[in-house]
Amino acid sequence: MFNLFKKIVTSALVWEARLAVRRWKPKIIGITGSVGKSSAKEAIAAVLESRYRVRKSLKSYNSELGLALAVFGLKTAWHNPFGWFKNIICGFQEAFNLHRGKPYETSPQILVLEMGVDRAGDMDRLLRVARPNIGVVTAIGEIPVHVEFFAGPEELALEKSNLIKNLTFGDLAVLNFDDDTVLGMKKNTGAKIVTFGFGSGADIVASNYKISDDGGAGVSFKIEYEGATVPVRLRSAFGKQAVYASLAAVAVGIACDMNLIEISEALSKYKPPTGRLRLLSGIKNSSLLDDSYNASPLATHAALDTLQELAAVRKIVAFGDMLEIGKYTIPAHKAVGEKVAKIADYFIAVGPRSRFAADGAIAQGMDKDRVYCFSTSKEAASFIKSLVQEGDTVLIKGSQSMRMERITEELLANPEEADKILARQDKYWKNKE
Repeated sequence: MFNLFKKIVTSALVWEARLAVRRWKPKIIGITGSVGKSSAKEAIAAVLESRYRVRKSLKSYNSELGLALAVFGLKTAWHNPFGWFKNIICGFQEAFNLHRGKPYETSPQILVLEMGVDRAGDMDRLLRVARPNIGVVTAIGEIPVHVEFFAGPEELALEKSNLIKNLTFGDLAVLNFDDDTVLGMKKNTGAKIVTFGFGSGADIVASNYKISDDGGAGVSFKIEYEGATVPVRLRSAFGKQAVYASLAAVAVGIACDMNLIEISEALSKYKPPTGRLRLLSGIKNSSLLDDSYNASPLATHAALDTLQELAAVRKIVAFGDMLEIGKYTIPAHKAVGEKVAKIADYFIAVGPRSRFAADGAIAQGMDKDRVYCFSTSKEAASFIKSLVQEGDTVLIKGSQSMRMERITEELLANPEEADKILARQDKYWKNKE
């Protein structure tokens, strides 16, 4: 019954969203990729909000229904039918401008929308809701998340590339120069192409990357574009993924007639979304590198690289299963374990698949007495709480269903702040096992 209700709600909100887009005529920025969509969305919005009226996808609303909600700036009502009915009314009022004094004076000039792909045909459905003028592809990687629902990584990448294929002359494709799969999409579009990355061949290049976990914790780097260079400092953001998000924002900002100084100043206000490589204060004067929102092989290796760059008395990795990677499950988890063995002092594996990671760590030479396996994040949290000492840094990473944020919450120095700084803190998730 609820599935039928959801289809009706989706149809209504999608119809309203399409109508609103036609009436408002905003510039639309669509963001896809297997890693970094939400971070890029937040960085792009942070830049554009300094000059324009911007509306962005809330949290990680990137499905067909999520896109319609994003157009109107509405939140999901989860399983509350009255909440969905209210959303439909709000969407109708927005689409027909029934609650404003002057037409469209507060309508968004720019929509910044995440476009997620789980299965074949998803991108086409999203493009029917809102067709972007600017398409951004963050990263795909060799083993992208959701690959188990496709014949292989190539087919998943092809589905995501439909965003770029649907751009036309006068539009803009913003592509990650450092990801070969993403860069290869440039042959599929008639749009103007701008590339970004650390590689010297990119149009927008990041250089002088540095990470700091002192009182001014964050990353700093320089943006190079057409002979000009400006410095950027991101506070509370860690790892190269934050830099990639910023570079995508630079490309979009330039396309929207902003200069590098404006963009650099706007990026200083950027904060990564919850659960994406945030450095938090932990119990016993420890540090928590919270990357618990989700996990894919590419994102996990990037998180481990960031942990390696941080100074700590001891480094502890709490790693939950990476889901939806199909036949790549065993080798991908073993590869994570092998890397952990080179970086961490302790390895806590959570879930049945992560036992392959534990095996990989031990095979790589990690002392088996420093490798622990648990069935659930709750069990692991209790153990890590007793293990952690002053000066330790704990990386928390795993797929959404593993609920690794429970470990972060248990280790927070100020747990009363959890609802503001951790992923999945709303009532729906808190009541879900």
